[in-house]
Amino acid sequence: MLDVEEKIGALVDRLANRTIWQLARARRKLETDIPIVSFTFDDVPDSALHEGAGILERYDARGTFYIAGGLAGQVEKNRTLITPEGCGELLARGHEIGCHTYAHRRIRSAGGLAADLDRNAEYLRSVGVSPPASNFAFPYNAAWPLARPELRRRYRSCRAGGEAINRGSVDPLMLKAVEIRQPEQHAQALTRWIDELVDEPGWLIFFTHDIAPRPTPYGCTPETFEHLVHYAVENGCRVLPVDRALDWINW
Repeated sequence: MLDVEEKIGALVDRLANRTIWQLARARRKLETDIPIVSFTFDDVPDSALHEGAGILERYDARGTFYIAGGLAGQVEKNRTLITPEGCGELLARGHEIGCHTYAHRRIRSAGGLAADLDRNAEYLRSVGVSPPASNFAFPYNAAWPLARPELRRRYRSCRAGGEAINRGSVDPLMLKAVEIRQPEQHAQALTRWIDELVDEPGWLIFFTHDIAPRPTPYGCTPETFEHLVHYAVENGCRVLPVDRALDWINW
């Protein structure tokens, strides 16, 4: 029964995302002569701090880390989630922290979305995020049309999945992103997205979770992550966290 419910839920998520991408009117023109790449992390496992942030810094780059306060410090089978102290360290090292809700539930099933976002804002304030986080990532990359007014009121951007480069007419509340995940051969081949970006500049947003020698299915190895960061820098991309990318394109 659960498997059927999960499949129905996944179908609803896909249809909601597709509807927003096709019908949303809140679009802006994305114009850039320089290819822009943002590396983002969801949840955030502590390995994203210990490995991911360090790799970015070796290339004088910074990332965006979407934090769900309700996950703070949780120890799971294959990963440990970042602590408040880890969030403070990310800020001190110049990285951006964004909002990923507090409860980390799909926003279509999260009753009291405003209260949940307020709670996460308070958590982020307690770890040093001030002013409040400007950018949001959907848990499970699952958007919901009815949530758009609340999200628009609070954030400069919202990020989903979509496996595409942001170019031309773009909805800031439904930015597209490309996932970095196992198997490693697939993740290494993601350089093709950077090649496409260099050929036709736009804004390529990558997202992943853990960065570990033995990653979960939703993460990648440090070698894979560094390969992508190095390739982007080597090919003349400007690597920016989401908020600075928005400044760059003058949104």
